[in-house]
Amino acid sequence: MERNVNIIKILYASITAAIVAVACEAEAGDFISAHDGAEIAASPNPWQIRLRALDVITRDSGRVDGLAGSALSFSDTVAPEFDISYFFSDNIAAELILGTTYARVQGGGSIAGLGELGKTWLLPPTLTLQYHFTDFGAFRPYVGAGVNYTIFYNQSGKSADRLDVKNAFGTVLQVGFDYMIDDHWGFNVDAKKIFLRPDFDANVGGRNVTGKAKLDPLLFGAGITYRF
Repeated sequence: MERNVNIIKILYASITAAIVAVACEAEAGDFISAHDGAEIAASPNPWQIRLRALDVITRDSGRVDGLAGSALSFSDTVAPEFDISYFFSDNIAAELILGTTYARVQGGGSIAGLGELGKTWLLPPTLTLQYHFTDFGAFRPYVGAGVNYTIFYNQSGKSADRLDVKNAFGTVLQVGFDYMIDDHWGFNVDAKKIFLRPDFDANVGGRNVTGKAKLDPLLFGAGITYRF
């Protein structure tokens, strides 16, 4: 009888200990979940957008094959730019840059007498990977590098009877900064260099010619930033 009582006491103590252990584990789990939730709530949204006004300054260089001393120049333009960024961490982000502009192609050197050869519109989607510095408070500088693919469209000749600039890949270097006014809104200044040298063909005075346009544009932008 005494042995049975001891067994019952042992079982009761074991069950009580188990219940206490389960209760403590559940409470700890609730605390961890609440703590994680607080961290998630405090984490910034990874998405960011910008709208900039962009000054596009092209390099005046290029050639028409077979015409000694030939040169090309291209008009500078001002255009809007929209970009979308995704932050993988506080420091690392990817940025997709969207915009469109145009360039007037002028003859130079031995073909300067042709004047404006024609005009083409450019759609240059650009993807960069950036490193953001986070040790300067509201001032947040960054550097980036990436790839560009420029689509030339709506092309027309002037002194050239036909102008066809070929789509081309380019590489990109980038530097800039955001100055955040609050958790969401900020002011942005940005500079990019695109190394872009597309081939082209044209018909000038009934003669088919080919060449290379060394655009290599330098892009200066300023605008607003919004972090979701």
